[in-house]
Amino acid sequence: MNFFKKLGAANIFILALCAVIIIVAEYLFLTGNRLHGIFIGLWAPTLLGVIIYLKIINNGGR
Repeated sequence: MNFFKKLGAANIFILALCAVIIIVAEYLFLTGNRLHGIFIGLWAPTLLGVIIYLKIINNGGR
């Protein structure tokens, strides 16, 4: 439980959203919509990258 408090509600939401995006992308890819699956699948790493970038900027580059 201490781990989730340390992680924070916003980060848990972002991680859950990325998991949902990955599941939807896999579903689309495996049902024949390969290009849509790849397009949606690229959202998760992009979202995580933006969040990491914002955290670096917020911490002053430390």
